[in-house]
Amino acid sequence: MSSTHQDGARSVADDAPVFVISVAAELAGMHAQTLRQYDRLGLVSPGRTPGGGRRYSPRDVALLREVQRLSQEDGVNLAGIKRIIELESQVEALQARVRELLEALDVSEARRMAAEAAVPAGYRRDLVPRSRPGSALVVWRPRAER
Repeated sequence: MSSTHQDGARSVADDAPVFVISVAAELAGMHAQTLRQYDRLGLVSPGRTPGGGRRYSPRDVALLREVQRLSQEDGVNLAGIKRIIELESQVEALQARVRELLEALDVSEARRMAAEAAVPAGYRRDLVPRSRPGSALVVWRPRAER
């Protein structure tokens, strides 16, 4: 979804597939054939038009720049770069899941507190925490007959 800023310029969502391959290549500072190779290797997966043409998002262009940096500055091979990208994606997914779980925990805690607050004050002193059954095991053996 795009929005208009005060100066009239339009912004594009990070994941909107808007750039044709030649523009994406220029923005990333590499040759279009390199982008095709990275797509074949699964390093960057651009969107596709109904006719099969590649469309790159601003996020894809940033990823292309990162691939180039890892390759040229850090000397990481393409297999290593692919693994790094996969691991970063997993970390992002796990962080999102942790945020979801923390939000659910907050909601649950708020509900618990509301339910506890709804109990009249006079009854609270009568509430006894329920203890969990112990894990002790008692073995009974009949006495040997004499």
